[in-house]
Amino acid sequence: MDAGSVVRYFRGKNILITGSTGFLGKVLVEKILRVQPGVKKIFLLVRATDDGSAKRRIQTEVIGKEISQVLKEKHGNKFEQFIENKVRPLVGDIMYENFGLHNVQLKELTDDVDIIVNGAATTNFYERYDVAFDTNVLGAKYVCAFAKKCAKLKMLLHVSTAYVAGEQEGLIPEKPFVMGETLREGTHLDIESELNLIKDALIELSTNSSSEKTERRTMKELGLKRARQFGWPNTYVFTKAMGEMVLGHLRGDLPVVIVRPSIITSLLKEPLPGWMEGIRTIDSVILGYAKESLKFFLVDPDTIMDVIPGDMVVNAMMVAMAAYSEKQAQTIYHVTSSLRNPASYTILQETAHRYFVDNPPRGKNGEPIRLSKMRFISTVARLRAYMVITYKLPIETRMNLRFCYGLTAGLGQILHLVNIVLCGVFSRLYDEHSRKYILAVKMIELYAPYTLFKGCFDNMNLERLRMATEQNNDGEHYFDFDPKTIDWDDYFYRVHIPGVLKYLA
Repeated sequence: MDAGSVVRYFRGKNILITGSTGFLGKVLVEKILRVQPGVKKIFLLVRATDDGSAKRRIQTEVIGKEISQVLKEKHGNKFEQFIENKVRPLVGDIMYENFGLHNVQLKELTDDVDIIVNGAATTNFYERYDVAFDTNVLGAKYVCAFAKKCAKLKMLLHVSTAYVAGEQEGLIPEKPFVMGETLREGTHLDIESELNLIKDALIELSTNSSSEKTERRTMKELGLKRARQFGWPNTYVFTKAMGEMVLGHLRGDLPVVIVRPSIITSLLKEPLPGWMEGIRTIDSVILGYAKESLKFFLVDPDTIMDVIPGDMVVNAMMVAMAAYSEKQAQTIYHVTSSLRNPASYTILQETAHRYFVDNPPRGKNGEPIRLSKMRFISTVARLRAYMVITYKLPIETRMNLRFCYGLTAGLGQILHLVNIVLCGVFSRLYDEHSRKYILAVKMIELYAPYTLFKGCFDNMNLERLRMATEQNNDGEHYFDFDPKTIDWDDYFYRVHIPGVLKYLA
């Protein structure tokens, strides 16, 4: 199968896409429209109050983005008409049966849709358990049920994450989850019981007339507690794993492909190198470093940083759709880089430092700021000791000073006057240390399972798919998803770091 046959596959197809307002969804929509203007219709399911607001959302959040610039130039003054003919926004939500569509829409879709791409998800690591469960678990259930009603359906592609593997070590295979499987020995997961647990927790909160803040905190803590009980590090990957289980259990003979990307980064080549949306793990580190608010991080420098550019993920998705169309099987693809072209965090550390030496950030008065190399601390124990010395002790010392000075009104007034004379330097120092300490703690909690990750994702299924398409690539269309072709140092220096600063800062 060559690249031309992949392009031809999408001609005349009706495609339903959920999650089109997310980063990967936008890249997918643009790519299909650009390489195959003969696609019949792309239905985009979005949350909105009515058809007009759905259309505005798609225009603002998808079609109107910088990523569509090449497409606009290609069609010129006929661009708007082209989009009108090819893109159909739909008001709906995967959290509901039949997505909440009315009967006329439902019949049209079930009669006409050839391909479903389920990219809708909540990706917040510590989302409320009820919110994450509704989208990532029940959403997968309702997408599968809907797919079974589609008379012409040739393919259901579900976007998951490679980190459903939790914190496993060694080579992690491209294999499906079995219903009830967990990552902690001696435990069994009952998804129906998890749903009932959520319902009971919400009823109890309502009975106790809990505040919105209390409800939010309680449901977040519940999700994290349940995830860790069964061996997953956070609510996001736990619910994504359950979504895969549900899909595998209910699919019957549906042709299903599950794509598991690792950490998705900015576009490598097309249509706009460096373009991205949404801050991911390494992007937070880059931004924090550039702004001098993050001078150290919990990372084993020798740990493999498994990242993959967004356009490569979309290329793999499109080739997989064409290759597995109408095959009554479930196939898992790790769209990852750790096996074929591993890059350690040291590469990011060295490249980022070199980039900011060559392109220093500017201070308030426009003066160049010289950044020292970010310090990587490889164990949690060392990090705790470093944070106590660097941040917590100065904060506590400041608080103790405030308490001591507050013992007498006279001393308190003297401190206040000194603070004014020194232009509030005490307060600023205290606020600065507090801010840096809180930022560091939050980022460590979020990203430790990834920056200390010891696993390596097997991608033999993806490699076989690549080998089946690579040799006959006609050069006119680009569907490369081989991480072996990436020079990581060059990518970070010339593409990704400039993209982070341009689109996320």
